[in-house]
Amino acid sequence: QVQLVESGGGFVQTGGSLTLTCAASGTIYSSSLMAWYRQPPGKERELVAAVRGGATNVANSVKGRFTISRDNAKTVSLQMNSLKPDDTATYYCNAQVRQQTYFGRGTQVTVSS
Repeated sequence: QVQLVESGGGFVQTGGSLTLTCAASGTIYSSSLMAWYRQPPGKERELVAAVRGGATNVANSVKGRFTISRDNAKTVSLQMNSLKPDDTATYYCNAQVRQQTYFGRGTQVTVSS
């Protein structure tokens, strides 16, 4: 069983920065995929960025502004720069371990115009 806890969300003005952190507990490996999803108000959840091993993938909508990093096997961060109002969403940490998918409870990011 894997549990994921997000932190670092908050309220920021357009152009500001935030760093989200996800701490995992339970059995998770350095080779396990970890990712960040977000769900804007009234919209579906979407993939923002993912990391597995040394490879990263970032959605086109945030490319050049967001960076995902794997600090260790159980911690993943999302550095968000040049934030826009469209980035307002609940951000969820995700992990895939042995064909099981886990999500955290989410952290709210609000960007004011």
